[in-house]
Amino acid sequence: MSTAERDSRPTREASHYVGPFVPARTVLGIPIPPPGIRVHHVPGRYERWLKPVFDRLVAFALLMLLAPFMSVLALLVFLQMGSPVLFRQRRVGRHGRVFTVYKFRTMLPDRRTRQQPFPGPDRRRTHKHPHDPRLTPIGRFLRKWSLDELPQLFNVLRGEMSLVGPRPELCEIVGTYEEWQHDRHAVKPGITGVWQISARDERMMHEATEFDLAYVAHLSWSTDLRILLATIPSAMGRHPGY
Repeated sequence: MSTAERDSRPTREASHYVGPFVPARTVLGIPIPPPGIRVHHVPGRYERWLKPVFDRLVAFALLMLLAPFMSVLALLVFLQMGSPVLFRQRRVGRHGRVFTVYKFRTMLPDRRTRQQPFPGPDRRRTHKHPHDPRLTPIGRFLRKWSLDELPQLFNVLRGEMSLVGPRPELCEIVGTYEEWQHDRHAVKPGITGVWQISARDERMMHEATEFDLAYVAHLSWSTDLRILLATIPSAMGRHPGY
């Protein structure tokens, strides 16, 4: 049996790629399809019953454990940038539902309201730029260590996100998706995922949809465990703080 034929077989979760392909690379043993490959996803028992309970229990425990630390971070953000401490943004979640995602603020107000010019691309489409003048010192620190994403534990507790899954994308960018890219919305978005531990420093999130589809096709407890364990070294400053 060829590699392409093996990769297109349904998994135990009854999810599978639509059509054979030769994977461009693998991440944690997960074959990454080329752009344009569709995924047929049917939630299994783990995704329907165990994953939501695990997500909420871990999110609650982490929020209780990290409450003092997060309070200090909130104070530092307030001292440098003032109120509000949290950045709120509308993102697209499971089945295309729009929700508000939470992060610690890392940037000053939008560049369109500031005098300082910025020749770089619009962050509404690129998400980040190393020379964006809105990025503050505390913001750069938070991003370098992925601490700005800690408030998303509240999104997990609310059932809008999972600990592991595709990153929630901006509504404007989802509006430009091709049909195959919408397959990433078959599952809940996550705080961490295949893209975060592999391609984060190479391409923008909307340019790496195939990483999300690889997760959708291989969603299982063992996949989630591998991604969670790999997230720890990935978050330890391996990516630039912007």
